[in-house]
Amino acid sequence: MTTTTPARGRRRAPSRMERAAGRAAAFQKPRVILALLLLLALTSVMLLDGYLRSEIGNDARVRDGAAYDKVPSRILDGGPLLTFDHGTATTQSVPDRTIVLTFDDGPTATWTPQVLKVLEENDVDATFFMVGSMISRYPGVVKSLVKQGNEVGIHTFTHVDLSYQSAARLQRELKQTQLALAGAAGVTTTLFRAPYSSEIDAVDNYSWPVYQEIGDLGYTSVFVDTDSDDWKKPGVSKIVRWATPKKNKGAIVLMHDAGGDRSQTISALGTYIKKMKAKGYTFTTVSGAQAMLNGNRSGVGRQSGPAGAGAGASAGAGIGGTGAAQAAQHQAAGATLYEGRALVYAVAVAEWVVPALSWFLLVVGVAVMGRFGMMLVLARRHHRQRNRGRGKGGRGGGRFSWGPAVTRPVSVIVPAYNEKECIANTLRSLAKSTHPIEIVVVDDGSDDNTSEIAESLGMPNVRVVRQENAGKPAALNNGVRTARHDIVVMMDGDTVFEPDAVHQLVQPFADPEIGAVAGNAKVGNRTTLIGAWQHIEYVMGFNLDRRMYDLLRCMPTIPGAIGAFRRDAVLGVGGMSEDTLAEDTDITIALHRAGWRVVYQEHARAWTEAPGSLRQLWSQRYRWSYGTMQALWKHRKSLTDKGPSGRFGRVGMPLVVLFQIVTPVFAPLIDVFTGYSMIFVDFRAALLAWLAVLAVQLVCAAYAFRLDREKYRYLAMLPLQQLAYRQMMYLVLIHSCVTALTGGRLRWQKLKRTGEVGTPAGAGR
Repeated sequence: MTTTTPARGRRRAPSRMERAAGRAAAFQKPRVILALLLLLALTSVMLLDGYLRSEIGNDARVRDGAAYDKVPSRILDGGPLLTFDHGTATTQSVPDRTIVLTFDDGPTATWTPQVLKVLEENDVDATFFMVGSMISRYPGVVKSLVKQGNEVGIHTFTHVDLSYQSAARLQRELKQTQLALAGAAGVTTTLFRAPYSSEIDAVDNYSWPVYQEIGDLGYTSVFVDTDSDDWKKPGVSKIVRWATPKKNKGAIVLMHDAGGDRSQTISALGTYIKKMKAKGYTFTTVSGAQAMLNGNRSGVGRQSGPAGAGAGASAGAGIGGTGAAQAAQHQAAGATLYEGRALVYAVAVAEWVVPALSWFLLVVGVAVMGRFGMMLVLARRHHRQRNRGRGKGGRGGGRFSWGPAVTRPVSVIVPAYNEKECIANTLRSLAKSTHPIEIVVVDDGSDDNTSEIAESLGMPNVRVVRQENAGKPAALNNGVRTARHDIVVMMDGDTVFEPDAVHQLVQPFADPEIGAVAGNAKVGNRTTLIGAWQHIEYVMGFNLDRRMYDLLRCMPTIPGAIGAFRRDAVLGVGGMSEDTLAEDTDITIALHRAGWRVVYQEHARAWTEAPGSLRQLWSQRYRWSYGTMQALWKHRKSLTDKGPSGRFGRVGMPLVVLFQIVTPVFAPLIDVFTGYSMIFVDFRAALLAWLAVLAVQLVCAAYAFRLDREKYRYLAMLPLQQLAYRQMMYLVLIHSCVTALTGGRLRWQKLKRTGEVGTPAGAGR
């Protein structure tokens, strides 16, 4: 029998989704790019944070005991200040009874401010040789340090032994540190101290070329005369004693404001300054000492005059206000200043984002593990409850029953749009149904003879209803309106039912509280790699997720491939809505909100043809993900409702949002963190963590396969699925989120079918 639904008027007005289809299609590619750029940006932030913490590009080698025969003896016997004038090396020593206090390896937020406080209390300036990565992390400390009148020098960006590094790495270490200084305090400097350096007589054949190159760039290399060895934490008295020069000589003294607990250094610093002042010593900076050596004692330190003396003639004028004491500093300007600020801002973002993400992902990881545990427990309970006495003659506490057997006829609605490859197999499988049915094929404007093929089969219980192309929701609504029975089964035009599928599917309707039933959809074309991956996904999804949702009474979706509804319930909520692209999720939530119970019937099995290519898979999952978001947003008021609607809103909706949207969106970051840890941190620990998570997933998958009596051989695909297939699904979801946030709309997308899913003879294989 054939029925044609006439068009209203001369031309059907386009639906809301159809009007947006053209606009949406134009935005899809940019949104994919935006999603990838977002992931790239977060990865870049992680890499930057790792670089700052010396997890990336770190070279811990330190050279010791090398020959020094190529270093001029006058350099080895010279003073701690090394400069180059047109390639000629010159050294200078600090004047007698003069102390140049220097601090290495900072700044830090803990110890550097305490050092500055002691210096301020004692009216002393010092020179800080700072690590660029630390500068960029604590720009406020650097700004205060310079403003107080102290001097800054470069100690490289990542604290590496430059004698092992290439010329390019050397240039990069210097430039990045200068940029960090510019961004933090608006200055650059010509002072340099190499990491792991000490007295000048320790210069060897490997480090000498480095100092030559640095000198040619205009830097003054600063060594030490006296090392306090405060890093050894020997006690306050020893630090003071070891930092004291011999025979009233001048000295560049080394201390540290970073690198560990510096409480002894802080305690010793004030004592040391008072002791040296009592002995008649003057404290100044490196630039101040150089000015004294050149015969200019004006503005070399706070003891030489009031703050700001000589500032007008200093290159550092207005920076710290101490004239010659900061002569090595220069006001940053132009590109250097703006690039420096950009670096500091980027580091600030990384400093906030990475720890926040780490904690968030830890919470997500715990939630995911908790979900796995909950799924296993509830799935087992569901299976034992629904299969109680099954195959055991009713033994074991009584056979489970929905109530009196449902034997009355039902209507099966088959929406079809260009399903010539599949429609015959679909209808033939329904012809073998053990339950009395009428079949309503709704041809949604096909142009490939789908309806003609359905009619040619000559099946007496098949009615073909033709309509203009209006989309799947409209086709299903048309079928519901024309159905003759109070229970309607909905399926896709490419799906094949097992003979007892309809009978099993409608049995829960013996309970008058049940308004809809979700069946067990299985992948028929599982012989391909993509099909096998989807097979694993389907089995885990239906056997674990749906069992859990069933017991919690918050089933979020009745699959379009196999589901049954009370006809009055569907009509009571307004039918299948065109408001979203996930009409199955939309109608399921609507039924919950109307007070109906939705359950899962594991024994009602249908076989569907999964997408056969990555492009089709992306298209399908993109629509599913986006449609689910639309449905959740549409029914967001259920969060504050009372009764069954509120139950779904406060139980089902958070579960769906957390585990189907939020967790997958951030899951790529977990993989990025794992890969990052394997490459830059601890390969073994990261690999073991990844394998542990994989093992948990394998246990869950194996249990799901056991419940569904599937062959375990497909689980061999699980590791590869985690590495490839899962990443694609995550990107699809991110793409969907970007689409939702940018206000895009999608149209219904028809997938290409092959018709390879025939009879379900291969069940369980």
